Amino acid sequence: MATAPTAEYHSRDFDWDELRDEVENDPSLLYHLTPSAPSLPPCNADSWRSFHRRHSSGKFFKERRYLLEEFPELRRSDSFAKVLEVGCGNGSTVLPILRAKKNMVIYACDCSTEVVERAKEIISSTIGISSEQRFHPFLLDFSVNKFPEWLFCSSCQNSPSRNQSSSSADAEEKMMMLTDTKAQCCIGGVDFVTLIFTLSAVPLQNMPFVLAECYSTLKPGCLLLFRDYGLYDMTMLRFPKEQKVGYREYMRLDGTLSYFFSLDIVRDLFMGAGFVELELEYCCVTSMNHKNGKKMQRVWVHGKFAKPS
Repeated sequence: MATAPTAEYHSRDFDWDELRDEVENDPSLLYHLTPSAPSLPPCNADSWRSFHRRHSSGKFFKERRYLLEEFPELRRSDSFAKVLEVGCGNGSTVLPILRAKKNMVIYACDCSTEVVERAKEIISSTIGISSEQRFHPFLLDFSVNKFPEWLFCSSCQNSPSRNQSSSSADAEEKMMMLTDTKAQCCIGGVDFVTLIFTLSAVPLQNMPFVLAECYSTLKPGCLLLFRDYGLYDMTMLRFPKEQKVGYREYMRLDGTLSYFFSLDIVRDLFMGAGFVELELEYCCVTSMNHKNGKKMQRVWVHGKFAKPS
């Protein structure tokens, strides 16, 4: 399947309201619009581990080169900064950040041992990126487990003096000292959390927990950057009725979940976790499948949220 060029990922190729009217007036698509109780067991981390084993070569995931265009705050950050990437996969989000910003350290988690190891391999073998002491992946099923205390321990979260940005040397020293249980308690929180095509893979009832955990790792005044599948995206409309497991929630044949967000749902989820909304909109992109000549209407939700100072 062909994808749109990098420069087009942050364009507005069509009007979402027009797409909504088209979908909601199509009798063949009515089953997407009606609420329904969950009809299948919820997705778990095992499904995603199997998924990543099947795509271990890394070819399935493309480097998200558009990321710094969509979220220029990452590019504009001149001082040392720490990023938490939630659901890192093979490193497609991590790569462009490390490539562009030598003053950023990234902590990245995923539920699969295989994919964490694969991310390490891809990052370390990428020409032009010095990942030593800048990329720290760790294993975590964040849909049901809390983030580790070494990211931002409870005592430091409650201490204003510990919420200030630290230097690169300080952060590296803290990271190395964490192997000693008597050493430095944590890295002092992160400046950015990236949640890129990750939340939609979490069961809807678990999303408030995930966002509350993301909130807890951020330093006050810092940002969570969000991008995920939007309501009436082409992939949603392709799901047959049999794979619908909840309202706007679908299960792929491999057992992985996919939820499609409206702006209202995103707003309610993030506000409920304590975030302040800075940006929230649909990103509507038309790309072309050159094999069959058909246009593909993609809908993503783009958001920026801050933890209050």
